[in-house]
Amino acid sequence: MSKGRALGVVLVSMAWIGAIALAGPHAQAADTRPTILSLKLSGVVDPFMASYVERGISKANGDHDAAVLITIDTPGGLDSSMRHIIKAILASQIPVICYTAPSGARAASAGTFIMLACPINAMATGTNIGAAHPVGVTGVIENEKVTNDAAAFIRSLADRWNRNADWAEKAVRDAISAPAEQAVQLRVVDALSASDRGLLGNVGGCPDGIGRATFSTGLLRTGTRLSAVCSAKLAPFGMSIAENLFHSFADPNIAFLLLNIGFIALIVWLIHPAFHFALGVGIVTIALALAILETLPVRLTGVLLLLVAAVLFVFDVKAKAHGILTAAGIAVLILGGLLLFNPTVPSAHVSRPLIVLVALAAGAFTFFALGALASARHQPVKTGLEVLKGSAGVTISALEPQGTVRARGETWTAESTAGPIPPGTPVRVVDVKGVKLLVEPDVTPVGTAHGNESEGGVT
Repeated sequence: MSKGRALGVVLVSMAWIGAIALAGPHAQAADTRPTILSLKLSGVVDPFMASYVERGISKANGDHDAAVLITIDTPGGLDSSMRHIIKAILASQIPVICYTAPSGARAASAGTFIMLACPINAMATGTNIGAAHPVGVTGVIENEKVTNDAAAFIRSLADRWNRNADWAEKAVRDAISAPAEQAVQLRVVDALSASDRGLLGNVGGCPDGIGRATFSTGLLRTGTRLSAVCSAKLAPFGMSIAENLFHSFADPNIAFLLLNIGFIALIVWLIHPAFHFALGVGIVTIALALAILETLPVRLTGVLLLLVAAVLFVFDVKAKAHGILTAAGIAVLILGGLLLFNPTVPSAHVSRPLIVLVALAAGAFTFFALGALASARHQPVKTGLEVLKGSAGVTISALEPQGTVRARGETWTAESTAGPIPPGTPVRVVDVKGVKLLVEPDVTPVGTAHGNESEGGVT
């Protein structure tokens, strides 16, 4: 290598090293900026959503993030899952900010409790909060004891952050609700914000803060601000694959589908017990449906009507009612789908087109498929060697008393039950013993015998 080329390599290497040295501090500064962990509490509050939120808050605390931002849009959910989330929020060493957004979102039922538990909460315009009455399996407020417990709990959460405890209790007892603007005026919510960045600007008192809201409730009511959020970056934190998969099943439409598939599968098994696969499908789908229904405001009346519809389908097949009971079953199934969930919970309902489609499909399946299964159940066995009984054949070798015959296009070992039979004699199978045929001379009229032998493949 020439001296000039060697000098060039040295200069390039020095320049590269220098560039890395200069970029290092900037890269390090970018990597050490404060982080706000961003969570999405969307859909039903179930164990999988609770696990996700708890993991996120735990991670943010472990990483010493500036704050946790939970964007909320929920119709409510399980009381136990809600309490797990609230415990994680209240135990957090870093501030948790709850934000009901975007426009059209709501923090209903369990979502109201979670919003009031947050040290800092806010809502976007066009959102609402409330309707926090406890709903059980009957679809109504369960009992006075449960209601009193929920009312006391929500009052304690509101009092903790100097929010309107009287309104919060009414949200439980009377299922009242309020839009975002009214919720701020009622001191249920700390602030109104059009975007998460605008909210963080107000929370941190940042120079570019939008609106510069004054907080009279929540953690910031004393006038302090979370200055660390001003330079922080939002870091999205998603659900795990398992959490996302199981959480996506917590849907009224899926629960309705699984429940009806399970009932139909059990009907198939009852009519034809040999179909063990149908029994397995029925048990699994009903178990999944019940697990989903635990997270929703299901009404027992709706479940019973779906079961009655399934029974009517069975009776139609058993009683041979020529579709009358099937038609009644379709009507009852549609009614059960409409009454399956408490109508006071906005998102807890089954799609009406889906209800009609499932009802018609179940009726058609029952009328045709189950009818065929019921008929097949009473038919004689038509498989294996049993099918040879009564078949016509012809002897290939003399039966003295054993030899060979040809029946149904195949050659079989045979034994005569009526003395010696010469070769070429038409015979009829009277029984099957293992893989040996027991035969006797065929005394059927000649035309009929030959027709049977030809049908059986005799050559």
